[in-house]
Amino acid sequence: MSRFLFVVPPLAGHVNPVSAVAAELAGREHEVAWAGQPAALEGLVAADTPVFPCAGAPGIDDMPRDLRGTAALKCQWDDFFAPLAYAMAPGVTAAVLEFGPDLLVVDQQTVAGALVAERLGVPYVTSSTTSAELSGSPVDTPQFDQWIADLLDGLRLRLGDPSARYDPRFSPRLTLVFSTTELTGPQAPDRGPVCFVGPALGQAPDARIEAADFPWGWVDRDDGRALVLVSLDTGDTTVGAHFLAQCVDGVRARSHVLRAVVVDPDGVLGPPRDDDNLLICPAVPQLALLARTDAVVCHAGHSTVTEALWHGVPLVVAPVRGDQPVVAAQVTAAGAGVRVRFGRTDAKAVGSALDVVLGQPRFAAAARRVSHSFREAGGAPTAAAHLEELAIADQENPRQGLQI
Repeated sequence: MSRFLFVVPPLAGHVNPVSAVAAELAGREHEVAWAGQPAALEGLVAADTPVFPCAGAPGIDDMPRDLRGTAALKCQWDDFFAPLAYAMAPGVTAAVLEFGPDLLVVDQQTVAGALVAERLGVPYVTSSTTSAELSGSPVDTPQFDQWIADLLDGLRLRLGDPSARYDPRFSPRLTLVFSTTELTGPQAPDRGPVCFVGPALGQAPDARIEAADFPWGWVDRDDGRALVLVSLDTGDTTVGAHFLAQCVDGVRARSHVLRAVVVDPDGVLGPPRDDDNLLICPAVPQLALLARTDAVVCHAGHSTVTEALWHGVPLVVAPVRGDQPVVAAQVTAAGAGVRVRFGRTDAKAVGSALDVVLGQPRFAAAARRVSHSFREAGGAPTAAAHLEELAIADQENPRQGLQI
């Protein structure tokens, strides 16, 4: 039996995939614990699993929403991921010393885990829950690459082993990528050992809403119309009010051929209208709903994209910031969807994009091809098997004590 410590940020999309892996490891009688913010982990991880508390940083939703490209990425690291590393490092250190893990499983953008692991001499594996980092910089400029390298070097001087020379976002032992090359395309060089395991959805809790509380009768009506899910990232629904309204108008204009479930957690669309082809809800059981869906409109968040493609559902993507432009580019390159411009899209553009995705079979065929690759990759059981092998290998070649 081995001991695994998962180090994660307060972001559900980064927790859900590894929570499925943690559940798989626990089912194999390994000991599992978490280092993170307890409030952010509640409902996402098993209730009886130890959680070692870590301090947080300013919420990612508090960052300016009008930034794009390089400015947005720099802000994301300057104002969220770097402060999060400094805040979490003491808690991660305490967790390692108290729990005594054989292996850490560290979120790729929660670099406190990687740096504390290298400082203490404990092996770690990277969890790449979004493949954007693997694809290289979304802005792909030498200046930005040097900027992020300098930032990570500064974090390493304070938190890690200053003599280390590898990128802490990629473990020298292994990086688990919760996608496949059918979606990501060829991997960028110099990332170290990488294993594509596909999405880990099987045991991850869907905490958005209980499926039993959802109006399945409306969804399951067999009236010959295609069913669309419109779901923006929760943190983006307020800034995305205009876009969401355009999606609604685009669907209304196609009431003879389309129905849509629209997720509106913040109520930005106002009081619901009596529309035969629209169901507006604050939350949905997304995984269960996707099994009944013909297309998805979203911001190209990695979780929603992989969940849709797992079910072979093509997409209309409207990226805003962060990793979304990279994921959107992956979707279009794979032929599994079309992209519209978030800030300049109107009802006609959204409706036309849905017409294309639903009217041309090649998009659904591409989505099914990616779905097949996801299922063949193995998901949580495959990821757990790799972690088991590495933990056993390190137990057979034990480290020479912790170096603080």
